[in-house]
Amino acid sequence: MSLIKTIQFNKFGDERGSLVSLESFENIPFDIKRVYYLYGMSSHLPRGFHAHKELVQVAVCVKGSCSILMDDGKSKDSIKLDDPSLGLLIDAMQWHEMSGFSEDCVLMVLASENYNEADYIRNYKDYLCLME
Repeated sequence: MSLIKTIQFNKFGDERGSLVSLESFENIPFDIKRVYYLYGMSSHLPRGFHAHKELVQVAVCVKGSCSILMDDGKSKDSIKLDDPSLGLLIDAMQWHEMSGFSEDCVLMVLASENYNEADYIRNYKDYLCLME
C-alpha cells in the first residue's frame, strides 16, 4: 500500500483563469477546522519533521513546488507537489518532512482540528516506538 494518498480536485476555468473549490466532506474527507499556509521558505532548509496522533491534513501547493517525504515507520515515499489542483492527504500517525521549496512556493494546509501541541510527535525515535 502506498504512503502517498492524493486527492485530485475538480478544476474549473477558461481563458480568464482557474478555480478550485475545497469543501468539508465533499472533496476534503473531514471537517476543516484550521487552514494555514507556509511561504518564504528556504530551498535548503527542510521543515516538518513530525507526526500527529489524531490530526488529519491535506496539503496543497497553491504556488510553486515542494517535496514531501511520507514515512509510516516501516517505509518511506515522497511526492513533489507542483499542481494547485492536487492535494496530499496526510493521515494521523504519518511522519512527514517537507523540502525542496521553490522560491515562490506557497503551501496551504487544511487541518481536521485546531492547533494542539499535545497532538504532535516531534521526536523520530519516539515515533518509531509508537509504530512498533
